[in-house]
Amino acid sequence: MTIGSESFYTQVTDKIKNWARINSPWAIHFNSGSCNGCDIEILATLTPRYDVERFGIKLQGSPRHADVLIATGPVTFQALERLVRTYEQMPEPKYVIAVGSCALSGGVFDGCYSVVGDLNKVVPVDVYIPGCPPRPEAIIYGVVQLLESLKTGKKAEPIVVPDIVPELVIDEEKNGN
Repeated sequence: MTIGSESFYTQVTDKIKNWARINSPWAIHFNSGSCNGCDIEILATLTPRYDVERFGIKLQGSPRHADVLIATGPVTFQALERLVRTYEQMPEPKYVIAVGSCALSGGVFDGCYSVVGDLNKVVPVDVYIPGCPPRPEAIIYGVVQLLESLKTGKKAEPIVVPDIVPELVIDEEKNGN
């Protein structure tokens, strides 16, 4: 084998890994001290009505197998160490989605004695999804924006989902409702 063919195989392997990562990202959900409103909306995105799995997202139980960390709530002192450990256990490249006002700014818990603050103070955030709690459409829109940025190879600036999200058209007749 020549050196040129080794680099060719490395390039092909890297392209296959990137294709698989973009088309089937695995996510782990972490609640760092929220009121559970955002958690309920994240779980609603997994239901057949919204079905975020159609984009390839799979909720995973282990950070060692996850590509995306979906975090809710302000970072509390109690959850700080677990959040950092979970983030560090994720393989590279890893991405973070901050869901809800509390994860973005501390929300109503900002300034509390037991709250460190927003998520970006602890781990680097790639996508911000505002709302208290954000609607499932906004969460899906944020996930799609992350996947689009991965396809184009852009990861420099964090993505902020606007408050007004394009509506998802759900055909009630096809869903049997």
